Amino acid sequence: METYNPYMSLPGITTEELTILHQTTTGLSDSQKQSFYNVYIGKRKNPQEILIFALLGLFGIAGIHRIMMGEITMGILYLFTAGFFFVCTIMDLINYKSLTNDYNQKMAYESVNIIKLGV
Repeated sequence: METYNPYMSLPGITTEELTILHQTTTGLSDSQKQSFYNVYIGKRKNPQEILIFALLGLFGIAGIHRIMMGEITMGILYLFTAGFFFVCTIMDLINYKSLTNDYNQKMAYESVNIIKLGV
């Protein structure tokens, strides 16, 4: 019997992210999983949004995508150096999915710790 999986409704979800979410929520009760889901969707970034903001880096507003992912110092460096002279911005455009997966993985661990602490 297949049960409803709320993670499948997340925009741009990848199989890697889905695997991480299942591993992270193993051992949580149903109410904890619901709380985790509510916390996680507030912290999660959509890969397509990161791609769009990384594309803005090619037009003079480099680093916005890094700031969105909590990498303030790197975002400011990108801003003042035009994305390290566009090289790093282009690399981020190529690797936007892995950047987003890494960020979302950190947010999944952070969210599950919040739920386990009962905050």
